[in-house]
Amino acid sequence: MTTPPTAPSAPDHSLIAGSLPRYATPAILVGSLAVVAAVLALLGAFSIPVWVILGIVLFALANYITSRVVEGGRKATDRFVTTVVYCAFGLALIPLVTVLWTAVANGIERFNPYFLTYTMRGVFGGMDAGGAYHAILGTLMITALATLISVPIGLMTAVYLVEYGKGSLARGITFFVDVMTGIPSIVAGLFAYALFALFFGPGIRMGIIGAVALSVLMIPVVVRSSEEMLKLVPNELREASYALGVPKWLTIVNVVIPTALAGIVTGVTIAIARIIGETAPLLIVCGVVDSLNLNPFDGRMMTLPVYVFRQYSQGLAPNGVVTINYDRAWAAALTLIIIVMLLNLIARLISYFFSPKTGR
Repeated sequence: MTTPPTAPSAPDHSLIAGSLPRYATPAILVGSLAVVAAVLALLGAFSIPVWVILGIVLFALANYITSRVVEGGRKATDRFVTTVVYCAFGLALIPLVTVLWTAVANGIERFNPYFLTYTMRGVFGGMDAGGAYHAILGTLMITALATLISVPIGLMTAVYLVEYGKGSLARGITFFVDVMTGIPSIVAGLFAYALFALFFGPGIRMGIIGAVALSVLMIPVVVRSSEEMLKLVPNELREASYALGVPKWLTIVNVVIPTALAGIVTGVTIAIARIIGETAPLLIVCGVVDSLNLNPFDGRMMTLPVYVFRQYSQGLAPNGVVTINYDRAWAAALTLIIIVMLLNLIARLISYFFSPKTGR
């Protein structure tokens, strides 16, 4: 009686084969954290930040030594660099996660439909009332106006620099765009105030002035991001369009800009996120108001950053809900974060549906 042939077994990846098994890295990480925790506990100096930092350092060393003994110096160096990259990524996430957690933890209690649909009209002291409805609409209107001003100017400037710009004029525009990128926001606010004060006199406060001030900060970001995206469009696409007899301006409109649309929309979104949280210029040119104003060309308008500053600067209330001002400030900050996240989501959807189909 003959026995049936057996299937060949899978290759062995044990330590003998010169390669660490998959569970080795997680096991070394857990062991390193356990050893550091035990040592800190014995010394009576245990704290989470020290534990995490020393644990990661011990893990990097132990992982490198183990890999060098088993796999050799080349693979050990690769594992060490990978560990450093992951640690840098984790460090970059710490401020973002901390800010989000702090805003949610402090603002979620006051963040409710009442807060989003009522203004501060008639609210004073420690009254358990008042919302940010007027500030939310003011922020959206002023940001939308700033976007309407900045995107055409920034995009056409980028098209000029990439498609037409040569010589000293192009270099001059590039230089001034770089200079505008570093302008302090308070200077942009003073510029917009001085510009409108020439026509309407001193003391003028309007929402449109805030939009102009924000556009000064937004235009260089739009120019830079759009310029880089337009440069990425292959010249072969332009040459193919020219070969068909299409004029240059029509090639830019129908070929170049649609090809770079996804990157341009992303750049515009970054620019909006850059300006929507500005406080100093809006505090100068838009002022402070407790009521709803839907006309950006007449009177003061409230915005969320100024609302947060206003509530926080009032401090503890003398009666009623003592911490009501701080609660409103955190709730408004959480609202601003959610608006930025929604704008990013909308921009992603726009870039997905309007970018060339071959790019998906």
